[in-house]
Amino acid sequence: MNTPLTAVDRRTEIKAKHRQSIIDAASRIMRERQSSEFSVDDLALAANVSRRTIFNHFASLDDVIIEACGKELTRVVEHLASISPASGSAKVPIFDDLAQTFRQADLINAMVYLTKVLGSDDPRLTPRQAQMAGRAFTEINEHLGRELHGRHPDADPLEAGLLVSTMTNGLLVIYLHWISVCGAVDSPESRKLWSQLVDRLISSLRTGFGSH
Repeated sequence: MNTPLTAVDRRTEIKAKHRQSIIDAASRIMRERQSSEFSVDDLALAANVSRRTIFNHFASLDDVIIEACGKELTRVVEHLASISPASGSAKVPIFDDLAQTFRQADLINAMVYLTKVLGSDDPRLTPRQAQMAGRAFTEINEHLGRELHGRHPDADPLEAGLLVSTMTNGLLVIYLHWISVCGAVDSPESRKLWSQLVDRLISSLRTGFGSH
């Protein structure tokens, strides 16, 4: 016979499994449709759960989409984290480490995907779209913050946090500018523009805004 603790553990395991199934199903739908436009019924069918189960875990469909969108960018975050600091025996300053990471990262595919999921190449995002975009960049911010702490354990936590947050918020700003100019397409021209925008962001952070 199961003990009360075992029963509680089992219920917790089932809840976690259902929640993950819902998120995975939302991610599959978004990848297939290249859109976040789908119904609760669509999601329930794809996740093999009831509508009630969905709302037991999430307050709204948008909450599911926001979390799934963040999970979809996990690969980008993992790629950023996997980029090694600049070579050489000398310890790399935390700013230079972060700057090199963003210069080397291929974010174009993620930016194109995010734009399609948001459903618009208009930089004037709706509140719903802004929340989704903000969550995606928050995901990058949180993961990179932990990675940089591991690389630079002696760095001041406040300084490191401010640096990462400023960089990722800057990425959100240049992302909105990028889609307004090139329509979020993957082309040599759009990649060149993105590279220029990242370089400008890094330069502004290094020398101060208004110095250009």
